Amino acid sequence: MNAPIEPHRFILEPFEARRFANLCGQFDEHLRLIEQRLAIEIRNRGNQFELVGEPQHTLSAENLLRRLYRETKSAELSPDLVHLFLQESGLEELNSNPRADGGVTLRTRKGVIKPRGTNQQRYVKSIFDNDINFGVGPAGTGKTYLAVACAVDALEREQVRRILLVRPAVEAGEKLGFLPGDLAQKIDPYLRPLYDALYEMLGFEQVAKLIEKQVIEIAPLAYMRGRTLNNSFIILDESQNTTLEQMKMFLTRIGFGSTAVITGDITQVDLPRGTKSGLAHVIEVLRDVPGISFTHFKPKDVVRHPLVQRIVEAYERFEGREDKAPSDA
Repeated sequence: MNAPIEPHRFILEPFEARRFANLCGQFDEHLRLIEQRLAIEIRNRGNQFELVGEPQHTLSAENLLRRLYRETKSAELSPDLVHLFLQESGLEELNSNPRADGGVTLRTRKGVIKPRGTNQQRYVKSIFDNDINFGVGPAGTGKTYLAVACAVDALEREQVRRILLVRPAVEAGEKLGFLPGDLAQKIDPYLRPLYDALYEMLGFEQVAKLIEKQVIEIAPLAYMRGRTLNNSFIILDESQNTTLEQMKMFLTRIGFGSTAVITGDITQVDLPRGTKSGLAHVIEVLRDVPGISFTHFKPKDVVRHPLVQRIVEAYERFEGREDKAPSDA
């Protein structure tokens, strides 16, 4: 018979009732979430813990709980934040570097932004190190948000003179012609995620002021033709909806002292049937070109509500079955 697994014991210090309540969450919901994700049992009496489960899982849980307890000094924990820490860490990362608080950080007017998880860290480091960068993967993995954060960080440190945020004017199942106004006004709703990220990082008034001074420019991709962009941080969002010609046109706009980040999800193409995505094509064309980085995100990298990750994975499984199904004769 197998010997019973010895519980893993540790103490969280210093004990502060307010911080400890913050760590555990309402009705211990944060502890229950960790139990569920790491397949362990958590028992505690005050700040004395006993963890039951596979040794590598219990060690990982201890490291995670210590990290979360440090966070309680300055942050109010929530199930979503605990989920993000679980996403970020992974068993291997926690075991190999239990005291790690994350490598790179981004500074904006409204505070510090820390990339979550290995892929986000790698993505931001690649943006620091390369002039042209691609972030490819499903919704909710932080591709666009982190690109905007890198742009704001570079502007605040005066590494660039302006930020350009660009999107192709392709409708996700809707027609722009039915929207009121000129092209800039029609495209405005499609640029809303970029505005929202800027407002969060700089504040509404500062963003409005920078747009007025044209330090921040938000434009449809069609407006890029014929321009050369120097000393700029340029983000092309939703790039899966570019054609081959548009992608080439955009990439050849990059001038001296500029950084470009191209984000997209090749499973969410809204181009007319039969039109090849410029993003899918450029991955094949430029994959071995020095100075250009590609970061590929997976469903496990999703940092939104846990259900978003499950939805993305379910769609991948379903579409995989469809691809394998024999076609009708």
